[in-house]
Amino acid sequence: MSLETRRAVERAARDSYGRLVTFLAARSRDLAASEDALADAFRIALETWPRDGVPDRPEAWLLTAARRRLVDGARHARVQAEAMPDLLAAADEAQALAETDTFPDERLKLLFVCAHPAIDPAMHTPLMLQTVLGLDAVRIASAFLVKPSAMGQRLSRAKVKIRDAGIAFELPEAKELASRLDTVLQAIYAAYGSGWEDVAGADPRRKGLAAEAIELGRLLRPLMPAEPEVEGLLALMLYCEARRDARRSPAGDFVPLLQQDTARWSKPMLAEAERMLAAAAQDGRMGRFQLEAAIQSVHAQRARTGRTDWEAVALLYEGLVRLAPTTGALVGRAAAVAEARGAAAGWAVLQAIPAEAVASYQPYWALAAHLLRRLGQPADTAYERAIGLCEDPAMRDFLLRQTAAG
Repeated sequence: MSLETRRAVERAARDSYGRLVTFLAARSRDLAASEDALADAFRIALETWPRDGVPDRPEAWLLTAARRRLVDGARHARVQAEAMPDLLAAADEAQALAETDTFPDERLKLLFVCAHPAIDPAMHTPLMLQTVLGLDAVRIASAFLVKPSAMGQRLSRAKVKIRDAGIAFELPEAKELASRLDTVLQAIYAAYGSGWEDVAGADPRRKGLAAEAIELGRLLRPLMPAEPEVEGLLALMLYCEARRDARRSPAGDFVPLLQQDTARWSKPMLAEAERMLAAAAQDGRMGRFQLEAAIQSVHAQRARTGRTDWEAVALLYEGLVRLAPTTGALVGRAAAVAEARGAAAGWAVLQAIPAEAVASYQPYWALAAHLLRRLGQPADTAYERAIGLCEDPAMRDFLLRQTAAG
């Protein structure tokens, strides 16, 4: 298979997966079957496109192949007679829309479906990450620190629950949207984080994921204009995305935040992020994502002032850990305290984090190594743990250089 053809399939998968699977699932009312049909369509594409050429409209081709497989699979499984007319009608609709290439984007609908209260709350975010955003069970399991086999089984059970409970593939009533919103925001941010980590764009499974998460944030805003956390999340993602080009040197080396050239930060994105955060603040209801965006806003001020107000960052982290004491927030607070009040103070905050929470958390060990070095204490073990847990080759090289410099 030519590299061009493989890239065409990968691009179609990344750009179209969420929209295709939600369209099929909303009409067949069987999420697992829709995913299987789409996976089969991608498999056929890998077999036929190298021979026949990439179609002019890959998305429409995939939808046509998937709806055919969905109907064939239903017939093979001998679904109930009353279900087949609906499925055939849905297949005809899919065919008609594929011919016009204008089928609707229903990703937000499926995000809220996955947050249904009848589904195990622990599976809400993983289910969204897989069904809407196309992450595989291995990647999701790694993020949630469980075995891939266990995560795969839990995801399968959640999809069966959607089918057997007859959960409607439609947006819940307005009064129910707010209760599911936080879970949806967490999933969008988790997707953004996965795309952010793949700064080199080397992983086809995560390529374009950050942009898709920002797009979902933009789609969510008009749906829930009275929810400031939507604007807070969008601001947070835009602040981070504005720094993407500065995270690597021209030679491809990792550049930590404090050493980044602010001239390489995207001024339009930073300006938009500031507008989003200001709009959220007008509501007067502070939330996790607004606080995280406010922290990034302080960092962004370095482009104008040439300095970082670390005391302001530390105080914002204090508020964040009271509201959402995630491992990332706890480690971030320790880093901010170290910059604002000294390495010893930061080390004390870092050591207060429960050991079981950070055993496999790479940023903890990178910060621990940095602070131990500043305190004049042996840091080799911490550097080894940080390097061993690092998946980014450029960051690993940076840590190796830090170790050698010690």
